[in-house]
Amino acid sequence: MPLQRYEKERILDACLTVFARHGYEKTSTAMLAEAAGISKALIFHHYKSKKKLYLSILDRCVENLKTALRIDDLIQYEDFFAAKEQIGLIKVDYLKRNPDVYKVWIEAFLTTPEEVKAEIEQKYGELLAERDQFWRQLFDKVPLREGVDREAAYRLVQMTLDGLSQKYVSMMTDDKSLDFHLHLLDERKQFLDMIRYGIEGQREKG
Repeated sequence: MPLQRYEKERILDACLTVFARHGYEKTSTAMLAEAAGISKALIFHHYKSKKKLYLSILDRCVENLKTALRIDDLIQYEDFFAAKEQIGLIKVDYLKRNPDVYKVWIEAFLTTPEEVKAEIEQKYGELLAERDQFWRQLFDKVPLREGVDREAAYRLVQMTLDGLSQKYVSMMTDDKSLDFHLHLLDERKQFLDMIRYGIEGQREKG
């Protein structure tokens, strides 16, 4: 018998919390069943495996994040760093309200579990490539100093932001205040500003 929509949403919400708290590899079917209040047999009946349940939850996270971050509206931006800052503001707000979704997103796309890597790359590779292509096109408008390799500069920005995202997720707890999340955003902007404007000052002439 198919799951009713409300029941399906309830099960996915409960299992999302477990995956967010423990990560894919350390989550067992027994933990998922206990959190959802159903038997392991029913978990397997409706989702066939832990992997398929995780991928169903990830699908839901992706759609929710795309809506919240207004991914389809990115084309409106003209300035790369202004776009990064605005998306960062939206992300921080979303992170505060939906930490479990954000944790699963980061694990899936930045520290992808080996068991689901092929499925994620196959399903979301095109989506991520399109998003990356947009950011690259926007970055092409950034004037660079003579001699700076554009591809290397772009990778530096992306690696910095990916590293900060992983750091923030590791620090995230449900009791963090809004000030904490705003501090993360300020730190993110500080790193982007250092990349954008440089860190070395004018040398004194002696």
